Amino acid sequence: MRNFIKTIFEHYKSTISLRYLLELKYNGKNFHGWQRQPNSISVQQTIEECLSTILNEKISVVGAGRTDSGVHAKYYCAHFDYSKKILLSKKFVFKLNSFLNKDISIINIHSVNENFHSRFDAISRSYEYLITTEKDPFSINSAYYVKKELDFNKMNLAANILYNYNNFKCFSKSNSDVKTYNCSITNAKWIRVNNIWVFQISANRFLRNMVRAIVGTLIEIGENKFEINHIEKVIKSQNRELAGFSVPAHGLYLTNIIYPRF
Repeated sequence: MRNFIKTIFEHYKSTISLRYLLELKYNGKNFHGWQRQPNSISVQQTIEECLSTILNEKISVVGAGRTDSGVHAKYYCAHFDYSKKILLSKKFVFKLNSFLNKDISIINIHSVNENFHSRFDAISRSYEYLITTEKDPFSINSAYYVKKELDFNKMNLAANILYNYNNFKCFSKSNSDVKTYNCSITNAKWIRVNNIWVFQISANRFLRNMVRAIVGTLIEIGENKFEINHIEKVIKSQNRELAGFSVPAHGLYLTNIIYPRF
């Protein structure tokens, strides 16, 4: 009887997993987005292979959300389960970074509650989109070069209108499989940092391609193709075809994710 109980106990111990949270950042230029793809290299696949090799166990990583091909993350979070306790130290973070290529950097690793979810527990996300109106060989791969003159004051006034609405279907990628197009935007503005114009936007959630479509719409307003209230007409239409073009991915950065707790 004792041996039976011991066997059951050992089996129970072996099925218990501990959950860990990774904080990281990556340059998306050489990746086909965050999510694992059948025929392309993704950030998720690269990290899973790293962890599986170092921990000697097949590891599946769950990210805070998808970023498209070429999009960067200055701050990103992902969780994974592992059957053993990891000694959380700078040495372990160094080991992960030594295994990963130059495009991904692990910032830190935490032990979290078994119910923690990197995607569903996030209460806010922030992005930045970088634009330069000056030809600069040093920013050509990190910011979108717009040759035409832009009225950023007008673009800021149009961005303020975003606060008045919640349904942003017009900025969502066509045929997106989502239950709702509602998002609560808490920050949307253009600021200048040296010779770069930065669009900062925060919300509780984002739709696929949403930020890039918003920026494209604001650029068309800044080029004086449309008046400020054009963005209001686009939002009310719920029609992606009326919104602006989708700006290139290389200028977009996920910059922050906020959780109520780890």
